[in-house]
Amino acid sequence: MKSFTYIVQDELGLHARPAGLLAKLAAGCTSTITIDNGTKKADAKRLMAIMSMGVKQGAEVTVTCEGADEDAAAEAMEKFFKENL
Repeated sequence: MKSFTYIVQDELGLHARPAGLLAKLAAGCTSTITIDNGTKKADAKRLMAIMSMGVKQGAEVTVTCEGADEDAAAEAMEKFFKENL
């Protein structure tokens, strides 16, 4: 299991456009990828689950990857968060 924490920098938080891109990226991985903001958890492959979290700017999220390609998935997720959020 691989995980990392990230503080959302985007002024709109984790809104529709990056959430859609995130779900698409996660869907390409075989690992189970979970996003946790301390109060809610969501499957990163499910757009509506990500949107329902209501992650705002300044919120800390923990992303956990578990499965066959967890190393590559965690690396891809961390890169995505740094570049888009």
